[in-house]
Amino acid sequence: MNASPARNTYRCDFASFTRGRPLRFQRLAFALAATFAWPSVHADPAFDGCLDELGTRARGEGISSGVFDAHVRTVTPDPSLLGLLNAQPEFTTPIWDYLAGLVDQQRVDDGRRMLAEHADVLARVEAEYGVDPETVVAVWGVESDYGNTFGKRPLLTSLTTLSCMGRRQSFFRSELIDTLRIIQSGDVAADRLVGSWAGAFGHTQFMPSTYRRIAVDFDGDGRRDLVGSIPDALASTANYLKRSGWRTGQPWGFEVRLPAGFDGPSGRTNRRPLSEWQGRGITRVDGGAIGLAGDTPAALFQPAGTSGPSFLVFKNFDAIYSYNAAESYALAIAHLSDRLRGGGAFATAWPTADAGLSRAERREVQTLLLARGHDIGEVDGMIGSASRAAIKLEQAKLGITPVDGRAGQRMLRALRAAAPEPAAPSE
Repeated sequence: MNASPARNTYRCDFASFTRGRPLRFQRLAFALAATFAWPSVHADPAFDGCLDELGTRARGEGISSGVFDAHVRTVTPDPSLLGLLNAQPEFTTPIWDYLAGLVDQQRVDDGRRMLAEHADVLARVEAEYGVDPETVVAVWGVESDYGNTFGKRPLLTSLTTLSCMGRRQSFFRSELIDTLRIIQSGDVAADRLVGSWAGAFGHTQFMPSTYRRIAVDFDGDGRRDLVGSIPDALASTANYLKRSGWRTGQPWGFEVRLPAGFDGPSGRTNRRPLSEWQGRGITRVDGGAIGLAGDTPAALFQPAGTSGPSFLVFKNFDAIYSYNAAESYALAIAHLSDRLRGGGAFATAWPTADAGLSRAERREVQTLLLARGHDIGEVDGMIGSASRAAIKLEQAKLGITPVDGRAGQRMLRALRAAAPEPAAPSE
C-alpha cells in the first residue's frame, strides 16, 4: 500500500536532512524517526503508546508496516465496548428466554429451506468431515441467522480498542494480529470484516484465531472466505466440530425422564457410563430406544435445575459447547438441529410462569410499545436498552411485577390488552 503524500514528503525532507552527515548521526536520526514516523491521530498518549507496542509485535509476526499503519494506526478507539465484556447473553439471560428467541418457528422454517437450498454442498461437507447437515445448519442459524446478521462492528475498531483497554488485552492482541493476517493474505478485504463486538465474523462467526487454525477453502477459489462463500463457511464449521471431537453417527444427546426421587449426580462434565444411568432408571422421555453402547460416556445435564428438562448428553454436545463455551448456547444449537430433523419442543416445560418470546413476538412487543408512544427505534425483535426502558415504564403503569424490563409472555398479553383501539375509519 502506498504511503500518504504527507508521509512521502516527510521521508524526502528527512533524507535531505541526513544526507552527508556522519554515519553515527544518521543511525541515531533513523532510530528516532522510526519511533515518531507516524503522526498521532489520537488525544490519548496511552493509546498511542499501545499502538506502538502493537506495531512492534505485528512486525515481529510478519505483518508489514504498511498493512499495520493503514488498518490500525488510524483506528479511533470505541470505549463503549468495555461495557460488553461482562454482558454476554449466554450467561445473563434466563435459558427459557434465550432458547425462545434462538429456536423459534421462523428459524426452523428458514433452516429447512437452507438444508434444501444447499443440499449438495452439505452432502459434500458431511462426506469430508462426518458432521450431519442439520448440525452444521443449526450452527449457521444460531450464529448469524443464516447470514442475515453478521454484526455491524468493524473488527479492526473492536480488536484494536480491546487490545489497549480493559481486561483480556493479551487475548485481543492475538486476535488483532490474526485479523491483520487475514487482510494481508487477501482472503477477506478489511471493509468486509465486520461482526460482533468481540471480533467474531462471517456466516458462522469465527474468531480470527479460529479462522487461522480451522478455516478451509471449500469452493476452490484459492481463498478462505467465511464472509462471501457459504461453502467455505459451512465446511469450516464442520471442520471445527470434527477437530473438537465430533463422533459421526452419534447424537448430541436427548431429553430423558428421571425416576421418582432421583438424587444422582448431574452436570455436563460429570460423565458416567451410559449403563450406569440406565441402571438408575433413566429413560428417554419419548420412550425410544437409547441405541448406544453401555460404555458410552454420558452426563446428566439439567440447565434449569431439577424442575426443568433433563438431558443425557454425549461427546457431540461437548463439541458444540467448544464452539462458544456456554451451555445454553450448546443446547440452542443441539435443539435447533433436532427441530430441523423434524423433532418438536421439549416434553418438559421450563420452570417459569412467564415463558420467553419468539422473535415475532418480540417484534409485536416493540410495535405495541411504539403505539403507546415510546421512542424505541427500529422494530427488529432485539430487546435492547431502549425497549427495556419502555417495558419498565409499562410494567409500572400496568402493575406488572417485578419491574425489570423483561419482555415475556405476561408483558405481551398485558400490552395486547392495553393496546389503543384502532381509529374509526373516516366517512
